[in-house]
Amino acid sequence: MSTQQSIIDHIAEVWLDGDADGLDAQLPLAELNIIDSAEIFDLVHYLQDRFRVAVPLHEVSPANFRTVDAIASLVERLQRERESVR
Repeated sequence: MSTQQSIIDHIAEVWLDGDADGLDAQLPLAELNIIDSAEIFDLVHYLQDRFRVAVPLHEVSPANFRTVDAIASLVERLQRERESVR
């Protein structure tokens, strides 16, 4: 399963009663009130557990959590950075 699909499935399950209809990688999550600023931290916890990445506080920004695509890009960048340190 792709990073994007995993995030979409999680958002649908937690905040949309399992209904992922219309939820795609480009949908503006905060603008459509799908998740709010407090729920972003719940999402950060999920990302850290699911993808085994540390999300530094400075990365928790509206730009990084605007869409599923932005969130997936953040996760993939953090994974690459983690691998490059090894």
